[in-house]
Amino acid sequence: MKFAKSSLLLAVLSGMSCSAFADVDVYGKANVTVQSSDEGEGSFTEVKSNASRIGFKGSEKLHEGLEAVYKFEFQVNVSDDSKDTFTSRNQYVGLQGGFGQLVIGRNDTALKQSQGKLDLFNDLEGDIKNLFKGDNRLSDTVTYSSNDFNGLKVLATYVAEKSSEGENGYSLALTYGDSGLKKSKLYASIAADSEVNGYDVIRASLQGKVADIKLGAMYQKQEKVDGTGEADGYLVNAAYALNSNTFKLQYQTIDFKDGDNNSAISVGVDHKFTKNIKLFGFYSTYDLESDVDQDYIALGMEYKF
Repeated sequence: MKFAKSSLLLAVLSGMSCSAFADVDVYGKANVTVQSSDEGEGSFTEVKSNASRIGFKGSEKLHEGLEAVYKFEFQVNVSDDSKDTFTSRNQYVGLQGGFGQLVIGRNDTALKQSQGKLDLFNDLEGDIKNLFKGDNRLSDTVTYSSNDFNGLKVLATYVAEKSSEGENGYSLALTYGDSGLKKSKLYASIAADSEVNGYDVIRASLQGKVADIKLGAMYQKQEKVDGTGEADGYLVNAAYALNSNTFKLQYQTIDFKDGDNNSAISVGVDHKFTKNIKLFGFYSTYDLESDVDQDYIALGMEYKF
């Protein structure tokens, strides 16, 4: 089955003519680490592919001021033979124009998008999703993104219930500034999920830049749709750029109403060779009250294209 899926994708791509790729933006990245992992039963060494991916996106003008847009992105596993080589990421089709952008398909929810680039260990062992709920990429969604209005943007996601017993989900966000902190020195967002993937969530994020230092903070309140599992979470982080190196520190904690408290600390350094190539290392440790503590130390490489 794994071979068949891989072969099918390659056949589709190879069957496309050169003209079909004329207006297609092909992009992706390979991110791989060699790491020592300890998840409670002793440490072991593994090679991990950290959300390596390849994607195809483009647009076509329909008439003045209106375009059709699409994206097909696949996660590529480059290290583990026990997993499928290709799995689906954001894949959608839609329209964009003076009203903003409206897309249908599989996509990150408005709440997930609202965090921007705040997570300094995104896709690695220190990813905030390992403690916080709400980082959802879901199928059966309709997502709206407004155009920028004096730095403000509105994001909204509708999640179809899929069955007569299900409930529609909604994700809303308001953002301000540039999430990459290139056009502005401040990025802020407030977002909420209602009955999305079994949870109600409220999340506020803030990130700013002072000289070569980036500082970030996040507050989150979450609970299951049945009213259980209520918790408050906090995150703070800092990144300091020095020549070709970036030193990173991130702390995250979540307190449950029933008394459990979980936390994580990650430290790391990135060394950029070029705009697209870097070496990096990190150490992440988890203090889990209802489970065994976990520790990870890794060295890796990322190549974007």
